[in-house]
Amino acid sequence: MESNHHHDDRTTGHRSTGDHRSGCHPTHDHPANGGSEALAALVRRVRGPVFLPGDDGYDAERSGFQLAYRHRPAVIVGAAGADDVAAAVDFAAERGLPVAVQATGHGLTAATDGGLLISTRRMAGVRVDPVAGTARVGAGAVWGQVVEAAARYGLAPLNGSSPGVGVVGYTLGGGVGLLARTFGFAADQVRAVELVTADARRRRVTADSDPELFGALLGGGHGFGAVTAMEFGLLPVARLYGGRLVFGGDLVEDALAAYVRWTATVPDELTSSVALIAYPDIPQLPAALRGRYLAQIRIAYTGSAAAGERLVAPLRAVGPRVSDELCEMPYAESHTIHQDPSDPHAYLGDNALLSGVDAAALWRVAALTGPAAPVMCVVQLNHLGGALARRPAVGGAGRRDAVGHRDARFALRLLSPLDAADPAADRATARALHTEALAAVAPWTVGRSVNFLFGEGGGGDRTDVGASEAEVARGVHEAAVHRRLAALRAGYDPAGLFRFPPSAGPVPVPVPLSAVRPVEASVAAMPEAPPSGNPPSAEEPAEGSAEVPAAGPAEGPPAR
Repeated sequence: MESNHHHDDRTTGHRSTGDHRSGCHPTHDHPANGGSEALAALVRRVRGPVFLPGDDGYDAERSGFQLAYRHRPAVIVGAAGADDVAAAVDFAAERGLPVAVQATGHGLTAATDGGLLISTRRMAGVRVDPVAGTARVGAGAVWGQVVEAAARYGLAPLNGSSPGVGVVGYTLGGGVGLLARTFGFAADQVRAVELVTADARRRRVTADSDPELFGALLGGGHGFGAVTAMEFGLLPVARLYGGRLVFGGDLVEDALAAYVRWTATVPDELTSSVALIAYPDIPQLPAALRGRYLAQIRIAYTGSAAAGERLVAPLRAVGPRVSDELCEMPYAESHTIHQDPSDPHAYLGDNALLSGVDAAALWRVAALTGPAAPVMCVVQLNHLGGALARRPAVGGAGRRDAVGHRDARFALRLLSPLDAADPAADRATARALHTEALAAVAPWTVGRSVNFLFGEGGGGDRTDVGASEAEVARGVHEAAVHRRLAALRAGYDPAGLFRFPPSAGPVPVPVPLSAVRPVEASVAAMPEAPPSGNPPSAEEPAEGSAEVPAAGPAEGPPAR
């Protein structure tokens, strides 16, 4: 499936050069008019809009799902395709400007202060090849699009729990999804990655063409370039047995203990998690949730419904449920298992990957984060293992990736909502709470998952609670992998152009708005046509492919 929804609207917020494509007229003090011929040249080179601070559309373009942090770039390029991305990277590289890339903004870890932001939300095409069993997606595609397109052929991707999360960022971090124990990480199914590196060169990399870079992108891909498209395998899954068991009141502790014991007995075909949520007593919530402390066990099982019923019997034996939603469902409805929020909001999150788990330690975490906690904190324990612990078959036995800590048995995730109007008000309190809770499982902690770090600088600016950004980065990968990624990143991006903490390289300093200076030659000299041999455009659907529309309007934050 591919989308042609590029929203190439040059009448709002777009830098005008006076050509026929724009309805704007520059003023004399406008950066695109005389004062910065390079910006004017950039506008002529790209098909998508270019925004500067103060433009209509600038704030909407820089905003994403995560409202606690927003980029503050000097220039935004709303890329309509890979050539736009290459032009933007070339523009930034000539000026030494830091580059950030954003699709949906769910996992924002580095809010750019100055520099250049490449917004990829318009590159939202999805193409399914049912014969090959693969999907090719643009950088702005979200999982809901892929699930819908693949379901038409009885296929499924290795998506996460939320349909509005971007495919590319999730997969570059590894991707622990609904079917993770059965089929492994989302990164394990990747066949090819298309990206623009710091030299503004468009590349298509595979396990055969460039095994080192390809392997680094899978699990360590943040910081090697701006990914423009990705191709990955789909699985023959049309339905599953799944849903939630919800326990409340005095049964929360029993449910947690029973769940931990139960995970030692289940087959790889069953992927699950348990969440502990202390809902505040506020009128915005449904009456059934206000002021309640609940344990929600989430199930996704690829076997038969009858076998699923037998497998969950020990969990139902805990006692009466607040709700019991387990049933057989089409895979296209799998997002109903977790029922993640779809509206943008502010939050801070951290996690620990565990080699094992102790019931007493978990209950200590629950006591710290439960109804008496100083701020709301959602706790989720994901059962790992199974196919996650095995090397992928895709790419051959010699395939080497950068997915960290495959031997972890659990992932403990913490997330605290913040006030979007004043996210700094509770940020320090939430960080301190997360740090204390994760300390309770320190004896079993082997590292962190980059997919579950939510906050500036890779889980927040953590220097006030003792964990520096460099320490977070080292925790994402084993030491040898960390060193390999750092060396490779230094070769592909020696100036540190791409700023995606937590990375394996040094953390660059912000570049202010004043750093955008007129240097005309670089952008004006860019060729009009891409060099031969470039990968096909992500905006051109293949004949006979499945197509669904791009997710949401281009000007606003994408739905989750």
